[in-house]
Amino acid sequence: MRIDILTLFPEVLSSLLDYSILKRACDRKLAEFHFHNIRDYAADKHKRVDDYAYSGGGGMVMMIQPIADCITALKSEREYDEIIYTAPDGELLTQPLCNQMSSYKNLIILCGHYKGVDERIREHFITKEISIGNYVLTGGELAAAVIADSVVRLIPGVLNDEMSALSDSFQDGLVSPPVYTRPFDYNGWKVPEVLISGNERQIKEWKLEKAVRRTEERRPEGRQADDADETDFRR
Repeated sequence: MRIDILTLFPEVLSSLLDYSILKRACDRKLAEFHFHNIRDYAADKHKRVDDYAYSGGGGMVMMIQPIADCITALKSEREYDEIIYTAPDGELLTQPLCNQMSSYKNLIILCGHYKGVDERIREHFITKEISIGNYVLTGGELAAAVIADSVVRLIPGVLNDEMSALSDSFQDGLVSPPVYTRPFDYNGWKVPEVLISGNERQIKEWKLEKAVRRTEERRPEGRQADDADETDFRR
């Protein structure tokens, strides 16, 4: 997968995406990141990329020309499955959406800034708008990094244990149940006996019960527990 990210601050993204699992994905030639400084496409000598909004109001707006030229240049070289804009009012990023995008070959992510981009960019270039939550960030770089991380880790071969991704929270509509590791007893706080019983059916039932309860308590708005089948519960 190739991900081209359009940004005013490429150095921020390079530091975020060159580590751990994402670095492994690049080393294995399963993913590649390319950062494009929007200022490089500015038409004037001052490299200006923003201007005042028509009709007034506070804040600046990212100009259409540099962004349009950058996207056009990239599209002349290859086809893209999606051109994404990190917008506060976009579609909320979810695990099913990440699963879908993990099968794509080429993506563009445009990082928003200031009061946003000229609306004509959204109308004529953007194919999908994504938000990582109902709040506002200083810029879209963090959102772009979240999108890249959540998608690339799902590409087959990126994780050493591919079953790990299949058992993540939200893959089956539930959040993950509690997890434990050694030591069994720490200051009198013990791991539930069922987890070391060796009884796979009881362990699956315990995990499903805990996952359903935790989902009801913490993510009731997205609960799909009624559709969960304990025989398919992989945690």
